Amino acid sequence: LALLGPAPGAPCCPHGPALLFVKTSQGKEEGRRFYACSACRDRKDCNFFQWEDEKVSETRLAAREEYNRNHQPSFTHRQNMDRYKNFVLLPSSKRRFCQECQQLLLPAEWGKHSDHQFLCDITTAQLKRPSQLLYPLENKKTNAQYLFADRSCQFLLNLLVDLGFRRVLSVGTPRLHEMIQSKASQEEEYSVRSLLLDIDFRYSQFYTEDEFCHYNMFNHHFFGGEAARETCRKFLCEESGERVIMITDPPFGGLVEALASSFKKLMAMWRETEKEGDDCKEMPMFWIFPYFFESRILDFFPSFSMMDYQVDYDNHALYKHGKTGRRQSPVRIFTNLTPSIIVLPEEEGYRFCTVCQRYVSSGNQHCEICNSCTSKDGRRWKHCVLCKKCVKPSWFHCNNCNCCTLQKHSCEKTDVGCFVCGKAGHKRSACPSLSHA
Repeated sequence: LALLGPAPGAPCCPHGPALLFVKTSQGKEEGRRFYACSACRDRKDCNFFQWEDEKVSETRLAAREEYNRNHQPSFTHRQNMDRYKNFVLLPSSKRRFCQECQQLLLPAEWGKHSDHQFLCDITTAQLKRPSQLLYPLENKKTNAQYLFADRSCQFLLNLLVDLGFRRVLSVGTPRLHEMIQSKASQEEEYSVRSLLLDIDFRYSQFYTEDEFCHYNMFNHHFFGGEAARETCRKFLCEESGERVIMITDPPFGGLVEALASSFKKLMAMWRETEKEGDDCKEMPMFWIFPYFFESRILDFFPSFSMMDYQVDYDNHALYKHGKTGRRQSPVRIFTNLTPSIIVLPEEEGYRFCTVCQRYVSSGNQHCEICNSCTSKDGRRWKHCVLCKKCVKPSWFHCNNCNCCTLQKHSCEKTDVGCFVCGKAGHKRSACPSLSHA
């Protein structure tokens, strides 16, 4: 399956314009093209499907529009804000949150939710930390709301402040956004501002239209239309020399090419607002993603480099800080900022490599032959003379396969070729024709 990307006049599902894909078979360049949901890769979550050359009847189009309307949130963002204003005026004994509907309840609505589980006595502190009040949506392929642990969140925020950024475009990073909002409400002098772009509309109950936009990062779709797009554009607009950075933490099961396309459009939106008119400049960005996607990300953003910092999450069983070996978090920061200015905490075992001019993890030893700190996963890697590169410590050189691999593997010559284009020498995930598409 190859992504051809957003197409003009694409049909819509409840998640906005669908993306165009093509079915590929081994050795064949192209099969039949079709549209599918941009956000949900699991058909159980959104079963939208349409062949590109399919003639859709008026009746079916009308039914589809009706379906899309019925699958929109029951309240608009503005209505949610009006409800919030009324909610905060209530005494804490009358503040309830329905856990089943994931909704703040006003007293007049209690009856409708009487047989639901709800939380009582919602405090102002809880309203300022909605990511802890709401259930995380944990479908890996759609939402995958793994929320930053406080350690990683605090590190990112301190780093941004030290680097001089005062505005943060938080794309799918609700916990970082709420930490900024919370600090801003507590400290009058706090100068950092954040705008959250997220597909989770539940956040519209807690943030104004200037603080949150309902957004799908897989097709660059603002559900609030031109008004929301303008909110984002204004936020990116340079004000009194305040520097802006975009931070994004997409679902790890998401298509890299779809994400890259949206991020480039957000960068273009920022570039339009730049007064200097330097088209070559890129908006500063942190893309938080597992290290094994490095080559895919660099395909789309050659100016990026990967930092060694391990980002960890509260609600992910594996991606926790402090574990050793394979259990360490594989999630890293990819950025277009100069690596030497990204200072990593020495108390967590990071050190500065003067040759590479960047901070690296303690296990990442500099290889004199590669002339680089080569480890990707935090363990010390070893150099293979035959492969002419450093490899994982658990790998050994196999003369049959003519490369380093795990000791217990079934020897297979690589002349089987890629499943997408049929050529030898690479796997489907690294197929150049996918990048080209």
